[in-house]
Amino acid sequence: MKQLFDDVSFKCSELVTKSYSTSFSWAVKMLAPSIREDIYNIYGFVRFADEIVDSFHGYDKESLITDFENEYYKAQKLGISLNPILNSFQHTVKKNKIEDDLVQSFLKSMKMDLVKTDYNHVKDYNDYIYGSADVVGLMCLKVFVKGNGKKYDELKPEAMRLGSAFQKVNFLRDLKDDNLMLNRNYFPGVNLNSFDENAKNRIIKEIEEDFKVALQGIKKLPLEAKFGVYTAYVYYKKLLKKLEKTPCHKIGTERIRVSNYAKARLFANSFVTYKLNML
Repeated sequence: MKQLFDDVSFKCSELVTKSYSTSFSWAVKMLAPSIREDIYNIYGFVRFADEIVDSFHGYDKESLITDFENEYYKAQKLGISLNPILNSFQHTVKKNKIEDDLVQSFLKSMKMDLVKTDYNHVKDYNDYIYGSADVVGLMCLKVFVKGNGKKYDELKPEAMRLGSAFQKVNFLRDLKDDNLMLNRNYFPGVNLNSFDENAKNRIIKEIEEDFKVALQGIKKLPLEAKFGVYTAYVYYKKLLKKLEKTPCHKIGTERIRVSNYAKARLFANSFVTYKLNML
């Protein structure tokens, strides 16, 4: 009956993904069925950790993230956890031989959000992005290559750049909430109180460079993963383009979104591009 519990755990991770991110959920649906479950399991883990530090106001966040980490390692040792998200994630980690330094780097960045509000130095900024986003891309890459170490090493730099691009777009999109609600500023050298078009365009140019490199890696992904990752890439590129067209003062006061209708059109166009071998 352990399999029944595992199945329920996997469904919980899928539910977390669909509940928290419709865009990412749509992209995961474009992956081959053989790898979707593991990607849901990774997302469930990183989403819960992120929610602890970003959303659970009025609670002891430090204790919660420490308990979450301890329970994960207990699950790793025992091969089971009554927390379904941790149970499914430890299964994916073992199955795909995800190195512990990736998990540790991620948790380190999450803990930084508890104590650090300004990333004034480029090194701090890059370290945070590596832990909060790049390593998540590398965890997913482990799933995509199915144990092929040579392929993993080949695609690792591009996977990290894609993770960086996604995170930086999120930073720009969430400028209002990060600044006004969480009192955070991730962009070094940028004063959010005087955020202008020049600052916005510098950030966008940096993200576009990440996307340019990342696309080369997407083209080399295994077939099971290529279309799903490309779909996520297209969505984030569209969101970046919308941010580029939005006046800087609106980015600081509103959350910019891509409508569900626009998402559907994007994903349909992505499918045509993929099927015509134009990728």
